[in-house]
This record gives sequence, C-alpha cells and structure tokens, in this order.
Amino acid sequence: MIRIPLPRPLDPVRSIKIKIGMILIGAGAAGMAWFTIWLHWFPIWTSVTAIVVALTTLQFLAHGMTSPLREMTAAAKAMAQGDYTRRVRATSRDEVGQLAEAFNQMAADLQAADRQRRELIANVSHELRTPITALQGLLENIVDGVASAEPAMMQTALTQTERLGRLVTELLDLSRVDAGVASLARTPIDVAAFFEDVVAEARVNAAGAGRDVHFEISAPAVVVPGDRERLHQVFANLLDNAARHSPPGGTVLVRAERRDDHVLLAVADEGVGIPPAERDRVFERFTRGERPGSGGTGLGLAIARWVVQLHRGTIAVVDPDRVHRGCHIHVTLPLQAA
Repeated sequence: MIRIPLPRPLDPVRSIKIKIGMILIGAGAAGMAWFTIWLHWFPIWTSVTAIVVALTTLQFLAHGMTSPLREMTAAAKAMAQGDYTRRVRATSRDEVGQLAEAFNQMAADLQAADRQRRELIANVSHELRTPITALQGLLENIVDGVASAEPAMMQTALTQTERLGRLVTELLDLSRVDAGVASLARTPIDVAAFFEDVVAEARVNAAGAGRDVHFEISAPAVVVPGDRERLHQVFANLLDNAARHSPPGGTVLVRAERRDDHVLLAVADEGVGIPPAERDRVFERFTRGERPGSGGTGLGLAIARWVVQLHRGTIAVVDPDRVHRGCHIHVTLPLQAA
C-alpha cells in the first residue's frame, strides 16, 4: 500500500521560531472566537464554525511541523533493529529540516559502514578458508599415510602458512588504517640503495615461486625522507604483483626520477595490464582487478595507498608508454617532510 505524504504548508518558512509564532497566533484567534461566543457578540453557529476551522488549521500546521521528528523517531528505532534503509522526508527549510538532512546523511553513512563490515567478514572468511583448507588437506594426507612429509609437500604447507601470516599482518595494518593510529619513523632514504634492497628480496621471492622474471633498476642519486619499513612494504608488494603478472622471461622495470619538489618512483611490468575502468578500484580493499592469475589477498594495494598517503604522496595506475607495455604504477613522494 502506497502512503501519500500529507502536505506541509509551513515547510517554506526558514525558522521554527516563526512557525511557533504562527501557531500561537492561530491559537489566540481560536481563543478570541471562543471569547466572542461567551459574550454573545456573534451568532453561535458563526463562532462555532470559526473555532472548528481555527483548531483544524492549528492541528494541520502542528502535524506538519512535528512529522519529521516522528519520522526520525521511527527511523531510529528501525536502526536499532539493524535496518539502515529508512530515510526522513527533509523538505522543511528550518532547523528541523536541517536536522532531518543530517539524520539522512548519518543513516546513509551507517548503511555504508554496515555493508563494508559485512563484506569484510565475508572476504576475510573466504581468504582464511583457502589456505586453511589446503593445509588441512596436506596434514590429513600425511597423518593417513597417503603422502609422506617430503620437502615439496612441506614447501607447499609453508607457502600456505606464509599466506596466512601475510593476511593477518595486512588485517592488522588495516585496523591501524581505520583507527588512524599509525605513525611514521622518518629517516633519510637513499632511493638507489633502497631499490637495490627491495629488488634483491623480490628476486629471491620470484625464484622461490618459480617465476622467470628479470628486474631492472634505474635510479639517480636522490634522498627522500620517509619510513623505510613502510615504503619497503609498499614496493615489495608492487614488485611481487609485477612479477606475478609478467610473462615468462619478462622484465620488471623499477625506476626513479626527480621532479621539482618530489620524486617519481615507478614500477612497470610486461603483463596484460589493468583496464582503465579497473585502475581506481584496484586500490580498494579485497579488489584484485581483472588480471588473471592473481594470488594475493586483495589488501596489498589498499595498504600501499594508505602508506603513500601517510607520506603525503600519491599512487596511481597510469597509461603504459609505447616502449613498455603492461601495468605501470607511479608513486610520488615529497622531497621534504611536512
């Protein structure tokens, strides 16, 4: 059944004080009409009609003034039961109308937060189930005697355990993002030496995963202030993604370039790249984009963006150049700490 909202004739009035004054004037008019009946100044039916009309008008106006408050009360009770879809009709221009608009915004924010919470629980459950199921299968095979604890079997178990540890670490970082309690231990970072360390680790990880990928570094002598551990986490993730999505024998290029008051740090692979429509979404939580073969948790790039923003920098997926195809990610960091 569709409910037709009653009109609110006082909505254009911008002050609730004026509305209350109009109600009081109407009440005074009704009182005067009753007083004239008592003095027999006018015919009885004329006065009774005037009083009925005045009281009806007062009730109509007062109902329109208080209906947003009643709607907010009903919506608040619905929110207490977990229903965040209720909204209040905010057509009034006075303080009550402003309160209704603020209430609707709050309800929308709570609805979005509740949706994100549900998605987070579902995604984390899914991410945890995959390595746990793999570990359970391996251990059951060993216990039942179906398989022996060979190095290859143990390496698979270790890989799944490392994936669990990586997910837990990223979830802890994610909690720091939401709480806003993370801080930076800024030190001067030699970009060329920093890239050498990160790439050396990436080479070991790529070899351990059986990826035939080459890494190239191009970095001038430049120093930036930043948290070395946090930035190492960012570029370790970028290089791991680049190695994972590069073809066999492909090259991952890591370069730095000084530009005015900031430095550009870029990572490029030779994979299929990221479609333009997906380039902003890959930095959202639990988003892997449409590139095939992804084995990450979907949190790495979200945390990378958070770390870069803590350094007052930017991170984005840009268009590839004519020479190097694939995915190109640019990170800019200021040369001076804020």
